[in-house]
Amino acid sequence: MFAGSVYIERRAALRKRLRSGIVLLPGNVDAPINFPHNVHVFRQDSTFLYFFGVNRPHIAAIVDIDSGDETVFGDDASLDDEIWLGKTPRLAAQCAQAGCPAVKPYAALADVIAHAIRQGRDVHFLPPYRADTVVELSRLLRCTPDNARERASLALIQTVVALREIKSDVEIDEIEKALAVTDEMHRAAMRAARPGVLECKVVAEMHRVLMRHGLQEAYQSVLTKRGEILHNFNYDLRLEAGDLVVNDSGASSALGYASDVTRTLPVGGRFDSRQRELYELLVQAQEVGIATSRPGVPFANAHRAAVLHFIEGLTVMGFFKGNPQDVMSSGAYAICFPHGLGHQLGLDVHDMESFGEDHVGYDEQFSRSDLFGLRSLRMAKPLKAGMVMTVEPGIYFVPPLIQRWAEEKRHAQFIDYPKFNKHIGYGGMRVEDEILITSTGSRVMGPGTPKTVIELEELLSD
Repeated sequence: MFAGSVYIERRAALRKRLRSGIVLLPGNVDAPINFPHNVHVFRQDSTFLYFFGVNRPHIAAIVDIDSGDETVFGDDASLDDEIWLGKTPRLAAQCAQAGCPAVKPYAALADVIAHAIRQGRDVHFLPPYRADTVVELSRLLRCTPDNARERASLALIQTVVALREIKSDVEIDEIEKALAVTDEMHRAAMRAARPGVLECKVVAEMHRVLMRHGLQEAYQSVLTKRGEILHNFNYDLRLEAGDLVVNDSGASSALGYASDVTRTLPVGGRFDSRQRELYELLVQAQEVGIATSRPGVPFANAHRAAVLHFIEGLTVMGFFKGNPQDVMSSGAYAICFPHGLGHQLGLDVHDMESFGEDHVGYDEQFSRSDLFGLRSLRMAKPLKAGMVMTVEPGIYFVPPLIQRWAEEKRHAQFIDYPKFNKHIGYGGMRVEDEILITSTGSRVMGPGTPKTVIELEELLSD
């Protein structure tokens, strides 16, 4: 937990931005795997962590905007709980650390909500992303589950986005701590990714690093030689010399802050000539995206700058034809880059996207495109100092996508389909880092996980 003053200041900022009413912040509950006492590793709701910092299940909080009162609702462990799970800290002691001395039994929460509703006060809450939270909100608000989802507060969404997307020094430090462990994970994977090794054994080496630090993954790792599958969570293939392995993985810090790094590894220690040419272009496109990212610049511009560099290089190689600007405007490039350049990162790896991507990455000036590929851009609005972004271009040869577009003759004036057909089965590649938007530009975060051809080949040859 951070110092209590951090949480006090955050809640004060919340009260200042909202006009009136009460803010209801439900925490998460344990999520059973297959029966109630066999549960997934607990993860507290990120917004509850942001404002109160208490990492335990089945608690909630109320912030009264009008009176300034702040109360956490929850119960201490019973004797039976302590027999099975050991002694846990008193809830009041944990809340006091977060500068919130008012604690009431969880059962009292329903009466507080009911009283506010009878008074005609606004009850602000965020869009629920877990079924248990939907059910609990419908019970507390005395409405249907669908109605509970619909009644999420736009004012609260906008307020929390404005607060959470600007990272303080202590938050940046937490992300850097997570990135230091992520660097260890990736280096362990690089040492393990040898010909003849199963993908699952490479993942096991990364998990070994996490367990040694007592941390969790920020998300389920993608480690695959089928890199054309963007989120491939299967680890059942055997690596062979000449394969490219996409490793998209990251640690979560002790206080829940995420990291998200992707590297592409040549199994056997060397890129072949075609791999090298494409990979070097990919790294250059990422560098263009990073260099374009600075305060006041829409992230959509960084996406377009990286895409244009990418198209220009692929045109020289024979994949595209015609004017690169026209290729970009048409969306034809999405045949091999069907996602956006990046997203915000913080307590969530895709920070706050449970509120709805458009609330986080778009604003009155920027609306989501209908173009395939560009419509997957998670962040388009102008960047601000203090934001943490991922920059993650990729090149993928997706057989069903290439085949369908070729049959439809889609963008035939821009795409050289024979060239793409020759690369079916080639897989994919992606490179990703976190950047901090500074007052004058941006900087790459983390200790510098090997990324260039020279760096990777040197490490992989050891």
